Amino acid sequence: MYEQVQKYYGETLSHSDDLKTNACCTDESMPNHMKTILANIHDEVMAKYYGCGMVSPQLLKGMKILDLGSGSGKDCYALAQLVGEEGEVVGVDMTDEQLAVANKHIEYHREKFGYKKSNVSFKKGYIEKLDELGLEDNYFDIIISNCVVNLSPDKEAVFKEAYRLLKSGGEMYFSDVYSSRRVEQALVEDEDLYGECLSGALYWNDFLTIAKKCGFNDPRLVKDSVITVENAKLQAKIDHIDFFSATYRLFKIEELETHCEDYGQAVIYKGGMLDSEKIFALDKHHIIERGAVYPVCGNTYRMLQQTRFNEYFEFIGTWDSHYGIYQDCGTSIPFESSASKNDGDGNDSGCC
Repeated sequence: MYEQVQKYYGETLSHSDDLKTNACCTDESMPNHMKTILANIHDEVMAKYYGCGMVSPQLLKGMKILDLGSGSGKDCYALAQLVGEEGEVVGVDMTDEQLAVANKHIEYHREKFGYKKSNVSFKKGYIEKLDELGLEDNYFDIIISNCVVNLSPDKEAVFKEAYRLLKSGGEMYFSDVYSSRRVEQALVEDEDLYGECLSGALYWNDFLTIAKKCGFNDPRLVKDSVITVENAKLQAKIDHIDFFSATYRLFKIEELETHCEDYGQAVIYKGGMLDSEKIFALDKHHIIERGAVYPVCGNTYRMLQQTRFNEYFEFIGTWDSHYGIYQDCGTSIPFESSASKNDGDGNDSGCC
């Protein structure tokens, strides 16, 4: 599988236009400052870009970032400008041709950014074998990946290693491809489908199970879109499966619970983040307006309080009282009598 992927991204593809689907190249609107940042990146690096969107969470100044499957270095060089000269970006990739492009332009970007010393470096290795690269435990603030985890033959190992390398309160913020059902082995072995980031995709519910098993309780979906396959031959093979490009954030916070629990807490966003002055989006379902009292579950409270977001929020409430499952999280109490009581009409709301 390694050789197959290396050949596809090192030899078969020579430019992003060679891709046969939009799985790894989704268009999305981006703020003006990001357009300026991308304009600073060397043309050859941009031409070899095969990711799905721009992976760029909030508050990156001074952060140490690890990019899993960094390819030609496009995301690394973009983030290098956002973390600043005092920050650090490390890219890991297994394909020699991609690494050659990334390393070739280190000095170009240092000069372009006006840094005395480059804050970017690249390592050759496998994203499920990060323990072989001499990376320090609990070192990185943020780990990103852009449409690469689906290419790994051991996805659980990727998340285990990511958890080990993250600082407490750090996060894995990454885009990838997910399927509506488990992909059959015959399709996994199809070189084109695998190289196009489709047949290696995790079934979405298996992803949630694996993430929690590796310590990342309560994965948060940031954004998603449907993948279209504008290639009749490939589409015919996978017509029975839906595929999605999605961005998730996984926090390394030991106290996170597997479900959203209600402690009667709330937060107030004080504003001040770049491109999030009036509204802060933690994820797709938590859009927090500046100045408003925003009720949250215990997990969301911790995601804001025990991370780099802390200083931008006021925190209301304690952990003294527990009120059960948070009502807006989509999980309900399973017992019939309680469900009927919550209905308020005395009707039996059981499913069987």
